[in-house]
Amino acid sequence: MGIIKRRGSSTNAILVLESPWGLDEKDNNRSSVVPFMQGIAKYTGDTEVFHANFYDKKSFDYALDCITREGFKNTIIYIAAHGYEDKIGNVKVDHILGEVSYISKQQNITGLLFGSCFIGKKTLEMEVYIQESGLRWCMGYASSCNWLEGTMIDAAIIGAMISLENGDFESRDIINSAFANAIAPFADNFIIGDDYSGEAVSIRDSLKFVCQPEGKGHRAKDVTHDVFEMASTLRFD
Repeated sequence: MGIIKRRGSSTNAILVLESPWGLDEKDNNRSSVVPFMQGIAKYTGDTEVFHANFYDKKSFDYALDCITREGFKNTIIYIAAHGYEDKIGNVKVDHILGEVSYISKQQNITGLLFGSCFIGKKTLEMEVYIQESGLRWCMGYASSCNWLEGTMIDAAIIGAMISLENGDFESRDIINSAFANAIAPFADNFIIGDDYSGEAVSIRDSLKFVCQPEGKGHRAKDVTHDVFEMASTLRFD
């Protein structure tokens, strides 16, 4: 399975659960998002990167258990695998959402990012599963996604969210602002991928954000429109 752990004195963690990409005929385990996450960890500081591969439901459950045994103050889980309809790397999206939501409170898991095609279409499921969990945000793509460009966007978002303090998660505006600052450098009309019919889809129509601030009275909500509106104010007209 290949689990990499580097435990120091850091208080934040990025947990990467990844399936082989097979981007071309010679690509078995060559391509990985891990070097991008290691760069983000070094850039932000005070952050550890953990990695495990999964291939199906059984190996996903084992990897998740292994990779979440050490607690951190702020932990983000990054699911990096091919997605289509209701599955990511041969695992049902509902199962992943359920398992991560279940352990989120005890392991201080604040965010779940799906670096997978089409999973952003599941915003309703994201809202349902993260409600009353420890998760404060969830993000995914509602189309197919170019691997390199998508990984760069994922890295920007994770870098912004891992830098938040505990108190920041009590405010929807602060969470949305962190999202907005992360995506502002990317042109929202850039074609990131295609829909199921093969029609081009822009970043603006693909990225989906769900937010659930900490505290009573807050509910999980699709905040995609608010995030892109905030991002637009950070750019020159």
